[in-house]
Amino acid sequence: MNTPNTEIPANSRRKRGLIAIAAIFGLAGAAWGGWWATHGRFMEHTDDAYVAGNVVQITPQVAGTVISIDADDTQLVKAGQPLVRLDPSDARVALQQAEAQLGQTVREVRALYAGGGALEASIKQREADLAKARDDLARRQQIAGTGAVAGEEIEHARAALRAAETAVFTAREQLGTNRVQTSGTRVDTHPNVQRAAGRVEEAYLALARTAVPAPIGGLVARRSVQIGQRVAAGAPLMAVVPLEQVWVDANFKESQLRRMRLGQPVALTADVYGSSVEYHGKVAGLAAGTGAAFALLPAQNASGNWIKVVQRVPVRVTLDPQELAAHPLRIGLSMQVEVDMREGGDAPLTAAAPAPVASTEVFADPGKAARERIRTIISANSGGQPADLPDLTLPTIPPAAASLAAPRRTRA
Repeated sequence: MNTPNTEIPANSRRKRGLIAIAAIFGLAGAAWGGWWATHGRFMEHTDDAYVAGNVVQITPQVAGTVISIDADDTQLVKAGQPLVRLDPSDARVALQQAEAQLGQTVREVRALYAGGGALEASIKQREADLAKARDDLARRQQIAGTGAVAGEEIEHARAALRAAETAVFTAREQLGTNRVQTSGTRVDTHPNVQRAAGRVEEAYLALARTAVPAPIGGLVARRSVQIGQRVAAGAPLMAVVPLEQVWVDANFKESQLRRMRLGQPVALTADVYGSSVEYHGKVAGLAAGTGAAFALLPAQNASGNWIKVVQRVPVRVTLDPQELAAHPLRIGLSMQVEVDMREGGDAPLTAAAPAPVASTEVFADPGKAARERIRTIISANSGGQPADLPDLTLPTIPPAAASLAAPRRTRA
């Protein structure tokens, strides 16, 4: 009896399995090749990327003693909101003295203008005295030959004439001096008044600057100031970070920059949110050098033990503001960056157009308020109706931001 040959079906099954595996790998290779040809070869990826942003240092413009701290780390503040207050006592006294000096100067200048009319009247009086002295001398000289007038009296008349001429000359010189000091100006534009007004504005600015405002809105970070601390002008007190203005610095290898151009689209993911949240941005520019070139201790490549290392260059990537508002980022967070180089044209990364980085109007108002006070003082001392000056109150925290600005803890 013959036994069935079982090796033939086993070999057949093994062959079919190998063919299936080969087909799967072939299809996978073809799919990868198609993806690479249409998509992958246009992409550059790096995980050496981090969120960056502006760290605005808060520094006082005047020296003083800290009497209040109105914001702490991790708190959100608005532009113009006071963060730190300094003792305003000395600045307030200096302003009051400057305002008093301005009022006195205005009155002195008014007296100078009024003195011009008095000098003109004095000249007319001196001219009348001169005419009388001339007539007296002429009458005496006419009857001098008759012996009715003594020679001594004629000499006295000549002396009186010379005195009258000197008095007229002196009065005219005084009027000329007065006109030099007052011509071409009014009381409010007189140099003496302007100098005193400048001192008032300077003192007012010093008082207003005892409240240190936030130049931009954002989160408070790195607070180092303490109550009662005596701080100098320019000393760092804290920082404000506007998180809506952050960007990403992606450190690409030098070999990845060949086809990278301005404006190319970028897809990003943050480690803090994972791959489920994707950001979209644009290539904004290329750094002027590699990270090693700007390091505190740059590499000495001329040394004998030199080893070539592939360098990385920071590429700045701007983010979509709406996506950033929906999923806020923090400075220093890690990012995954992928640049699509199928777009962007021929503009190199060094062709970025200059643009203003930032600006603030927070510090523009105190000077305007000071000039209003100056006009009030000049008007009150120029013969107008006396007016009450505005109170010397410093800016207060807006009601909507008061709860955000209240310190939540006390530091030792």
